[in-house]
Amino acid sequence: MVTIAGVLVILLIYFTPFFLESTYHASSSVDPSGEPWASSIVPQIIRVTHLGTPEPLKALYMTSCVASNQHWRENLKTLIETTELNAVVIDIKDYTGVVSFPNEFPRTETKSGCIVSDIREFIQTLHESNIYVIGRISVFQDPSYTRLFPELAVKRMSDGEVWKDYKGLSFIDVGARPYWDYIVTLSERAYELGFDELNYDYVRYPSDGDIRDALYTWALGTTTKSKMLEGFFEYLRDNLEDTGAKLSVDLFGMTTTMENDMNIGQMLELALPYFDYISPMVYPSHYPATWNGFVNPAEHPYEVVKIAMSSAVNRERAWNIRQGLASTTLSKMRPWLQDFNLGATYGPDKVQSQIQATYDVGLTSWMLWNAGNKYTASALLPE
Repeated sequence: MVTIAGVLVILLIYFTPFFLESTYHASSSVDPSGEPWASSIVPQIIRVTHLGTPEPLKALYMTSCVASNQHWRENLKTLIETTELNAVVIDIKDYTGVVSFPNEFPRTETKSGCIVSDIREFIQTLHESNIYVIGRISVFQDPSYTRLFPELAVKRMSDGEVWKDYKGLSFIDVGARPYWDYIVTLSERAYELGFDELNYDYVRYPSDGDIRDALYTWALGTTTKSKMLEGFFEYLRDNLEDTGAKLSVDLFGMTTTMENDMNIGQMLELALPYFDYISPMVYPSHYPATWNGFVNPAEHPYEVVKIAMSSAVNRERAWNIRQGLASTTLSKMRPWLQDFNLGATYGPDKVQSQIQATYDVGLTSWMLWNAGNKYTASALLPE
């Protein structure tokens, strides 16, 4: 016989779809077969909540180092609570390759990168303020992992050693499938900690450095860069679909206006089938001089964002039609906007003009980027 308490438990589970009981698998090693990632499961029950994606979404970016600083992160939380913002993007794995939450993944000793020891509790406090939490994963730029497993890295054609860009940073070869499993496992762990959405950055081949000396040893000869990258996108979707996590991807801003992959593998249409949201990084300062006739694109934030995102929306609409989707299908486009000084001084006027350009092409959501996490509060509407 089912007890009253049992009925209540069943009802709670049935009518509360965002209340999950998860198991955090927190053990890792290099297995005897030589695979760079293998895991043994250590059960630890962690109950987490997940928020639905707000519409519109208005977010700011927070580094893992700021998230580990109680005072600074509270200031940014207050900024979100008192303005039109309703979401935050926090590093799960940044450009150093360091994973920001406590874990037992393979790692190297490094002085860079920050660990947020109370990330689960911090996410819970954000949720209590109805703040949607996105976890950012810097994917193929990973100096930490290439030190551990150099066989997975992009190599130098000249001598077979690990290739590095002009900043001295190394990349995992996009075709290195053992690394794909690591990213999937990392994503699963992050979702179990409470991140509502998983955002993938640096999903590309290297662009800065002596590209002519870059050697890709993982099956690139059998396909193209763009198709290899699409294979990774498909692998992510297939392996994470059952988690319930929303997936988003950051693309180079010029993917919205270029018809080729710019030798980095990214093509807008090849990302559309696999992600819930697409975030072109349309920072005006990142466009080359004379782009669309602008001597200094950074001085024309409204025009740059409007041209870039109009093209993105039109290409997405054309893709939807080819897929037989309704013309009223909601856009997946959600641009990253510039809130930092580069190429020009970015005060409230230039930040607001980018937001307005986003609205003027029919989009409603956007995210603000400042690597130093110092945002222009006066550019934002009050709550």
